[in-house]
Amino acid sequence: MSFGLNSLLKKILPTGLFYRSLIIVAAPTIILQIIITIVFFDSIWIKSNKGLTRSLVGEIKTLSDIYTGEDQEQINYLTEQFKYNFDFVINVKNEKLPIVSKERKYSPIDRSLRRELKSVFGSSNYWFDTIGQKNIVEIKVNSNDKIIQVLFPKERIAPSSIRLFILWITLPSLLLISIAIIFLKNQTKPIVNLSRAAERFGKGDFVSGIRPSGASEIRKAAYEFDRMAKRITRHLKQRAEMLSGISHDLRTPLTRLKLQLAMLSQKNISIKMSKDIDEMENMLNSYLQFAKSQIQEESVATNINKLFQLIIDEKNNKNLHFNISNEITFIARKNSLKRCFNNIIENGLNYAKNVYVSVTVSVNWVNIFIEDDGPGIPINQYKNVFKPFYRIDESRNLNRSGVGLGMSIAEDIVKSHGGNIELNESKYKGLQVKISLPL
Repeated sequence: MSFGLNSLLKKILPTGLFYRSLIIVAAPTIILQIIITIVFFDSIWIKSNKGLTRSLVGEIKTLSDIYTGEDQEQINYLTEQFKYNFDFVINVKNEKLPIVSKERKYSPIDRSLRRELKSVFGSSNYWFDTIGQKNIVEIKVNSNDKIIQVLFPKERIAPSSIRLFILWITLPSLLLISIAIIFLKNQTKPIVNLSRAAERFGKGDFVSGIRPSGASEIRKAAYEFDRMAKRITRHLKQRAEMLSGISHDLRTPLTRLKLQLAMLSQKNISIKMSKDIDEMENMLNSYLQFAKSQIQEESVATNINKLFQLIIDEKNNKNLHFNISNEITFIARKNSLKRCFNNIIENGLNYAKNVYVSVTVSVNWVNIFIEDDGPGIPINQYKNVFKPFYRIDESRNLNRSGVGLGMSIAEDIVKSHGGNIELNESKYKGLQVKISLPL
């Protein structure tokens, strides 16, 4: 049962720290004000209203008893005294009580008035209206075959102090909650900034200039995060520079080997060795490309249409088909995404006849589909192809060059943008690569 209650509370309560803190601060204040209001309304206002109503009905009962007498001069005198002393407007009419009731069922004033009139005059000898006129209450009672109409100010039975009470209990509460909101904003803002910086860093963006603020615990967390981010960035930079340096240094001896092979008289040996050197150069280019994918790059507004059009123009291949209708722009690292799409498209063109690119947009996501009509990849190998230096020679052509870094680089770039990459069978009986990126 407690688990079900916890699940219900998680669904109802807000997830943000600011709003949860606001509930913790504001809820006790609001509950306290409600309790005080209920206690005041029950013990003070209702009792006060009941006493005023009972006194008023007693005055009307006295007036009704006066009209049962026969001394008209005395009746007129007492009527004038009632008008003067009790602020009444009194009319005596020869008519019947109205049939249509003007009573409000859920009004405490009407309930109290009905209860007192019924106990004094009976259930069918009175009629009253508290809403016909703004500040006037009208009561009609049956007395000696006549109808006595009494009009008096509503304040005679409705204490005006309730308005002041509600005003004074509401304004301080609003003021205190407003002050609490200001303080909570200042306290939660550093946490929000830290979470945003962590999210950006997780997506591969360069995070700099984190200014610790707020409580001492939050300052310490921000300071330690800044140190951690700098250490990780320095480590990635050193690794990329080392790999780039090794690959670059190996180019020099390979170039010398090419020159020496070109001067050999035995051309058959020279051709075979040149192929091996070319393959080594391709491997070095892959290493350099992998190193470039680890280098920090600023995120900019990127138009997906123009990016793919640039790739199509560079490939200049009639077997590459692009289908997109809407202009889509989002924040991304343009060069990294281009490298990612290039790797996947190049794989498709190497192992298939046609490659088809399409783009769709869903809620907060852009989905890129790159499909081919080649031999595809076995389902049990979908996860393995994203491992560095992994090649599936069984389902792909063994004569193709490559070191197995293309898909690994593509996944790293997509993940660093906060997206997802997954493999499926395409509708062209080949491989489908689906890339989802946040807008």
